[in-house]
Amino acid sequence: MPATKKQVTGRLGEDIAVNFLRENGYTVKDTNIHLSHNELDIVAEDENYIVFVEVKTRTYKNDDGISDYGTPGMAVDRKKRGDTVKASRAYLAKHRTKKQPRIDVIEVYLKQSEGADEPKVIKINH
Repeated sequence: MPATKKQVTGRLGEDIAVNFLRENGYTVKDTNIHLSHNELDIVAEDENYIVFVEVKTRTYKNDDGISDYGTPGMAVDRKKRGDTVKASRAYLAKHRTKKQPRIDVIEVYLKQSEGADEPKVIKINH
């Protein structure tokens, strides 16, 4: 079954977030990990932290990133945060570390341009 437009956008956003993290000094350990019936988009680390990253991507019509639905990060509601905590704990149970765990959200704002195959990145918030 072919991927939906939402799945394609989500995967693109995760790829952009992985590159962003690497460019900012993080080592990406894993992506799209399924644990405890939940998913971790990205597991990365720096010198002090192991970081569980939830990526939210939205495509906008204008460069301002304004939507009727709010910011991408607003989609990380109470349930999503709880699911991410459960998955993070399961990951840490299997992958022991002395680093401090942290949960982050990366928002990827995209704009689809007429005639372009892929949307362009408007901004990234970490």
